[in-house]
Amino acid sequence: MSKWEIELQQGTDWLSGHDVRLAELIARFSLPTFMPHKNYYRELVESIISQQLSVKAAATIFGRFVDHFGHFPSPDEIIQTKPEPLRACGLSFQKIRYIQDLAMHILDGTVKFDHLDSLSNEEVIAELTAVKGIGEWTVHMFLIFCMGRLDVFATGDLGIRNAMWRQYAFKKAPTVDEMRQVAVENSWHPYESIACWYLWKSLDNKPEKEPEKGRVK
Repeated sequence: MSKWEIELQQGTDWLSGHDVRLAELIARFSLPTFMPHKNYYRELVESIISQQLSVKAAATIFGRFVDHFGHFPSPDEIIQTKPEPLRACGLSFQKIRYIQDLAMHILDGTVKFDHLDSLSNEEVIAELTAVKGIGEWTVHMFLIFCMGRLDVFATGDLGIRNAMWRQYAFKKAPTVDEMRQVAVENSWHPYESIACWYLWKSLDNKPEKEPEKGRVK
């Protein structure tokens, strides 16, 4: 087992020992398949492009976006590119503005990827949500699937709410406070991300791809 797999196993063992419902899911499914990586800039650009799109449509547009440049573009290249060719790739003007805003934040130093690993989850959220088009939901996904943080509870994800509704026998969709109460009562910390992954698996689903629709009010 790799070091990462050992961490995941420790997390699943912890959750299995504290939460009967999660223990059933953990016994049914494999270890979580997400792995941390360092392509922070690319991950955020791809997240912006994917908003409000199906997985297939997002992949098509992202492929056209990369093909336009012949490689994954640097922030400088994005800033210097006029909107029209990006529109031809399938990007809306709004998403173009969002990607350019991210590029500007990187170029002016207000977003720095080389220090994110030293920040708390809350600090990462505060820094990245300063970029237009990046909300808390997007950063939660970034923290889990890109940075590999194991203590992220994606309370704003519709899939998580629906899964908890089914698994924990709520009479109606749980509120964020009710979701957090379940996590506290079942001692999910510090493995909330792993709990989320199994809840998504229970729906045979992926995290919501569109922050607005995926956010719990």
